[in-house]
Amino acid sequence: MNRNSPYDTGLNRNPANYVPLSPLSFLARAAEVHPDRMAVIHGDRHATWGEIYRRCRRLASALVRRGIGAGDTVAVMAPNVPAMYEAHFGVPMTGAVLNTLNTRLDAQAIAFMLNHGAAKALLTDREFSPTIAAALRQVEREVLVIDIDDPLGGGGELIGAMDYEAFLDTGEADFAWTLPGDEWNAIALSYTSGTTGNPKGVVTHHRGAYLNAVGNIVTWAMPHFPVYLWTLPMFHCNGWCFPWTLAAVAGTSVCLRRVEAKPVFDLIRRHKVTHFCGAPVVHNMLINAPAEMRAGIDHKVSAMIAGAAPPQTVIEGMERIGVDLTHVYGLTEVYGPACVCAKHPEWEVLPSAKRAELNGRQGVRYELQEGMDVLDPKTMQPVPRDGQTMGEIFFRGNIIMKGYLKNPQATADAFAGGWFHTGDLAVIDASGYVRIKDRSKDIIISGGENISTIEVEDVLYSHPHVLEAAVVAMPDEKWGETPCAFVTLKTGAPAVTGQEIIAFCRGRLAHFKCPRKVVFGPLPKTSTGKIQKNVLREQAKTA
Repeated sequence: MNRNSPYDTGLNRNPANYVPLSPLSFLARAAEVHPDRMAVIHGDRHATWGEIYRRCRRLASALVRRGIGAGDTVAVMAPNVPAMYEAHFGVPMTGAVLNTLNTRLDAQAIAFMLNHGAAKALLTDREFSPTIAAALRQVEREVLVIDIDDPLGGGGELIGAMDYEAFLDTGEADFAWTLPGDEWNAIALSYTSGTTGNPKGVVTHHRGAYLNAVGNIVTWAMPHFPVYLWTLPMFHCNGWCFPWTLAAVAGTSVCLRRVEAKPVFDLIRRHKVTHFCGAPVVHNMLINAPAEMRAGIDHKVSAMIAGAAPPQTVIEGMERIGVDLTHVYGLTEVYGPACVCAKHPEWEVLPSAKRAELNGRQGVRYELQEGMDVLDPKTMQPVPRDGQTMGEIFFRGNIIMKGYLKNPQATADAFAGGWFHTGDLAVIDASGYVRIKDRSKDIIISGGENISTIEVEDVLYSHPHVLEAAVVAMPDEKWGETPCAFVTLKTGAPAVTGQEIIAFCRGRLAHFKCPRKVVFGPLPKTSTGKIQKNVLREQAKTA
């Protein structure tokens, strides 16, 4: 480096030419430029950007008056309600860190997170009071508990010091908050849904949240003033950064406590919803809903799909019901989506099945993510771009977590070799598009041959009577392990036997890849719609 360069001499960072990046600035601008535009809708309740800004400042002020400040943790246990949205701004306005909790976890898991994250305050929807009350009995310190008493909620006890609205009344609407002094400061703490041991606490920063919020806009070509339906839990990767994205484009958030087909279609029709996000299970639910539920929706609706690799039938199905689907991929550690199957105009003339095949790939890095590749995890060298050689997906760039809270070894392992290790196994084709084959822990090795569970699941989903499917390893004395399929049939579907399902697969797959056993019934899922393969693996041992 030339330290005597004239471009470095006397040309220093100062308040005029440098401001730390933070998504909090999006809210201030939305309130300044579009104060009367609708920001949040929940049932019959409507709030403008000017009103939301004042409410967030009151929340921040009220927390500061209770001693909450820089480096403290404020947890939230709530569905997609206005208070959850406001917490994404009000909490970091104090310098504190927002910890959104998975609403489907049990008391022991919640207690671990409250203890590990050292939460000083907790905003909790009364629906979850039994779980929270049990969790608080296991918490090692005093926590300020504030009840969210949502009129559209399903009851539950009030267990806090006061309710959320009364708490806001203790704060000032003109609270003089400031941007973080360092954009590397933590903005959120999110716990991974680990299947063994305690979950890891993913720490994200203001800079990454800002960049991924903007990345959502660029990647999805979101216009100003979208109407966004909250089918994706805000507790999941901070809603993929969309609370901050919507402030940047002065969009409207339509809140939804529970994701069910009828209310989703009703809200899309009523509010002219333009965008929503969700896991494959959400999209599959909408595809298989009665056609009359979709009646009267004649405007363009765009959706993002992520989570487990979506089956081709889901991608084709969403196109069939008139939804423009964009496939993204990411993890909690990369703020949600950081990779997109970028569409090419030339694909539009291709047959539907071919388009679905192309759109089924995880794709390429987000515009604001610096690096993504498929590498051999042992050598850290790129695998051939032949669409066949399997490696692991790696990311690097500004949209990567700071690390795991109080877990230096896990952090070091995650960043070994100068890349973030995802644990997802994939191939990369000649055009640079990545396609996930499996999680490293899900791949089935049968007689020395690798079997991609995703490949088998894709075939199962193509069966006309299959609603949901998951494949896991089942112990086998001869082969070590073989595939076991868990299948949920569509409502009203005729009876189908396991042998018929296996025969269907044998007509489309190499025989060694086909399930040896089929188990029928509902599939266990996480709160974000991911199928719990760890549970199925245990069931397969005795299937």
